[in-house]
Amino acid sequence: MNITKGLFARWIFVTGLVFLVLGFVSSGCTLPEKEFDPNIKGPQVIAHPEIISLGVAALTKTPLVFKGKGFLPGDSVFISLLGVKKKDKAVDLAIADANIDKNGYFTAKVSTLVKVSELLQAKIGSNKKMENIIVITQPPIPAGTYTVRAVSMESDKKAECKLVINKPSLFERFKDWLGIKMGKIVEK
Repeated sequence: MNITKGLFARWIFVTGLVFLVLGFVSSGCTLPEKEFDPNIKGPQVIAHPEIISLGVAALTKTPLVFKGKGFLPGDSVFISLLGVKKKDKAVDLAIADANIDKNGYFTAKVSTLVKVSELLQAKIGSNKKMENIIVITQPPIPAGTYTVRAVSMESDKKAECKLVINKPSLFERFKDWLGIKMGKIVEK
């Protein structure tokens, strides 16, 4: 009978270890980057990735980039996230900007500061070791499917795409818990 219990305990341990390893491996996987639609002749904008999470560690480590084409060369664009609910009203959040190259293309990267302050609605602070930390003072923006709009500054050109923002997964919440225990994330 003790042999059976020992085998069962080892089986549970190995199974748990396999799931843990698979969780770490799958957390680093990304979807292939979306391409521009060749059938659209006007301005376009695409998000990479198209789906992000509101896990603190996941969002701050995930590069969020918008690419566009079909805009006037030498112009610039502002990227906004439309209809975000903040304090019982919908607002548009300016999250990035970029210059348009000579071929009408742009690449706009969302900074860590914008991801923390606008999407997570948190702050960047420092600890006793003078390391950057994330200070959580309120909940992040609501999860959902949002419209992203790229607006030209010198013309009437604009383009839109969708960005899906998910609640943190169980594994991402575990990583955030570890961040709290390590002093990298502070809840106030």
